[in-house]
Amino acid sequence: MRVEPYGVGSVLHIIKRGARGMEIVRDQSDRWRFVRNLYILNDHHQPRERHFIHKSDLWKGVGGGSKVFERPKEWPRYKPLVAILAWVLMPNHFHLLLQEIEEGGISKFMQRFCGSMTLAFNEKYKEKGSLFQGAYKSRTVDTDEYLQYVHAYVVVKNTFENYPGGLKKAIKEFDKAWIWAGKEYPFSSFLTSAKGAPSPIINARAFQDLGLARPDFKRLAKGALAIHIDTHGDLHALHLEDW
Repeated sequence: MRVEPYGVGSVLHIIKRGARGMEIVRDQSDRWRFVRNLYILNDHHQPRERHFIHKSDLWKGVGGGSKVFERPKEWPRYKPLVAILAWVLMPNHFHLLLQEIEEGGISKFMQRFCGSMTLAFNEKYKEKGSLFQGAYKSRTVDTDEYLQYVHAYVVVKNTFENYPGGLKKAIKEFDKAWIWAGKEYPFSSFLTSAKGAPSPIINARAFQDLGLARPDFKRLAKGALAIHIDTHGDLHALHLEDW
């Protein structure tokens, strides 16, 4: 893959796929671990307690709520490696929209995050090897217009793919799917984007400064999906991952 040059202040759309198209999460505890690790591993402090992050029995029966974002009081003051602007977890891949806030921060975070996911998965399911297919893929977001589009794409299009009946039905039932996404699929930053809900994962200042906190986000997202379908002709072309 071609690695595009970027520096501090750059925004990257990142995608990471499971090896051989395999699932990267299998149950709710896997999904909530993914959510927690987005928060707990985006930090200069690297916990020495390996099992604090990876041990599978800590996650039996874990659901949403404050426990997901608990951070030990004895840890140093929180200092993020990257600014997370948007995210979504899919069965066999995930998307992140990240801003580089220090030299090498994105690379360090991605190495730590994906390594943790692989360790936890292999420990829990008694498997070996990498959970993922090669290095992560990334594209630099180089215009404000594209930033608005890719934000809607990451948060809405991908969340809608999990709607009962799939993306095609979600687009036909846009208002109903919008409500469903906010209530029934907590594994994305949809609520922050759609309703301004605070999130320990999302960097609120960067989100605001980059113009992603929009009262018209629903209209923008609906228009972005419609334009893309009109341009490409069908739902099968509704993707940005040909890179």
